[in-house]
Amino acid sequence: MSKSITKKLLAGLTSAAMLATATAVNLTTVPAAAAADTKVIYSTDFEGDSFDFTRRGEDETLELTTEQAHGGSQSLCVSTRAKNWNGPQLALDNLIEANTEYVVNAYAMTPWYATLTLSMQYTDADGNTHYGNILGQTSQGEWTAYENVKFSFPADTTDWYLYFEASDANANIYLDDFTITEAPEVELEDIASLADVYRPYFKIGTAIGSSNLASKPFMGLVEKHFNESITFGNELKPDFVLDKAATLAYMEANGGDQTNPQISLTNAKALLNYCRDNNIPVRGHTLVWHSQTPDWFFKENFSDDGDWVSKEVMIQRMENYIKNVMEALAEQYPTVNFYAWDVVNEAWTDGGQPRTAGSNNTSNGNSAWVQVFGDNSFIEYAFKFARQYAPEGCKLYYNDYNEYIDGKTNAICEMATDLKAKGLIDGIGMQSHLATNFPSAAQYKKALEKFAALGLDIQVTELDITTSDTSEAGLETQAQIYSDIMDALVEYSDSISAVVFWGVTDDQSWRASQLPLLFDKDFKAKPAYYSIVDGLEPVTTAPQDTTTTTTTTTTTAATTAATTAPSGDFLAGDVDCNGVVEINDAVLLARYVAQDDTVKITVQGVANGDYNQDGSVDSTDITAVCRQLAHLTDEDA
Repeated sequence: MSKSITKKLLAGLTSAAMLATATAVNLTTVPAAAAADTKVIYSTDFEGDSFDFTRRGEDETLELTTEQAHGGSQSLCVSTRAKNWNGPQLALDNLIEANTEYVVNAYAMTPWYATLTLSMQYTDADGNTHYGNILGQTSQGEWTAYENVKFSFPADTTDWYLYFEASDANANIYLDDFTITEAPEVELEDIASLADVYRPYFKIGTAIGSSNLASKPFMGLVEKHFNESITFGNELKPDFVLDKAATLAYMEANGGDQTNPQISLTNAKALLNYCRDNNIPVRGHTLVWHSQTPDWFFKENFSDDGDWVSKEVMIQRMENYIKNVMEALAEQYPTVNFYAWDVVNEAWTDGGQPRTAGSNNTSNGNSAWVQVFGDNSFIEYAFKFARQYAPEGCKLYYNDYNEYIDGKTNAICEMATDLKAKGLIDGIGMQSHLATNFPSAAQYKKALEKFAALGLDIQVTELDITTSDTSEAGLETQAQIYSDIMDALVEYSDSISAVVFWGVTDDQSWRASQLPLLFDKDFKAKPAYYSIVDGLEPVTTAPQDTTTTTTTTTTTAATTAATTAPSGDFLAGDVDCNGVVEINDAVLLARYVAQDDTVKITVQGVANGDYNQDGSVDSTDITAVCRQLAHLTDEDA
């Protein structure tokens, strides 16, 4: 190879590595943008003689009218509605992109009292149609503003619609000044990472949904503060993975087999891909639950109208369901680290009794599991099958809320003691959905003490703390409660392996109106955040028992190589430890040196990256790897 060719190759390799670095940094550093720079995707004031909205049902009448107008002289009127979900819809497939966040601003109204809701619809890769309410507000004869409402559609979906619906089917819907823009970019605050602050004590994680992936600032907070554990908010719950159509097809093809419910990971695909690509451990949530489980799962012929199956059939269904979930994950996502699973969720009442038998879909709080089994004996079967089919090293948990109320605490302890003796359980999940007025920190610590005494692991799985007072004083009170609870968790940290917050920003929380989380809707840290990091120093070095290290921001230009002795054989430049030096190693090394928080490199990989063995991983090592790839010697310089 000539010197000119090899030098060009070296320059190309170096440029590729640096380009990858620049791209990676942009994933976590979101530049600020003025509102004036926000791109308008679609806008209408309905002042012309045509419109793009269509009707959702067969009976609505859509027409421009001068009867009502927010701006100008006209609006869109939808009349002769027959169903609550009838209303104006806008097709978006040719306007927007999947997995990208957008913002709606619009004005709508009904002539008399009704709940007027902006909603969305899409079709997934399996052909299933999904509906979701984005924002519902009360309307009563005056224009209601839908301001800066965020939305996005998942990847691998089609048939995207935004639409308005009203709770009263007899009420006309009026719509005006409707605009869709790209979501503005946001610069994140330069504050300490929660994961770094609590690294000496336990993992810090959070719960997210597929829709969150579209928001760059939201995911920037996830990657900075919560990258040690991700829980899927809904996507691995029974009603999201159980596939009725596939189950019926299997039953028909296998002589009426009543025992093998089929599953699909379609709804979880986007989150699974994210955790795989970013090497983030996952808490599986949840396998066996009375809620969010379809009735057909418990009925003969997998029919909603069928009779309840026998206990014997349900045991077989449970086993195959758990087996199918675990095998599908292992086959399709072999590198995703499911380090924990909530095997059974919320089986006990506050008084420590099994739930009432029946369908939760008919009467909230009832349990179809108790309906079939007659009691809570299904719990042991669930743990038995989870132990049999879960990945090696995955810890199994019982998870519950109000876990600090004596009756439930005692029931959990008695159950867990029995399961522990049989080798079936590893830990207790304390959901910890708290409020500023209940429970007290002392009551919470009492439950911690009881669970720790069992000798099982504890994970705080769904932490949030609501406040009914959203004033500045109320947020300070919330901050104090957060501080007291986190102090208690640190006190018992020898028994706690993870603390998972149930969300990131208040506006995305299931309890949004009571501002329960650490960051507000503008991605800014609240007093609660500062109260739990005060007095604690960030620790950027990964614990000794982990297999990966994450780069963090430092004040020096070079990144110091890991001092832990590498566990494998040194191979200069083999950053991904696959036994060969290739372009991917140069790219990974460049991203590491650029302090890209999303890149994960093992201790051995960092040692291999220190090409010249001078104790630092820096740009000279990148150049050395690129020169090796280009087959350059010193004489070629």
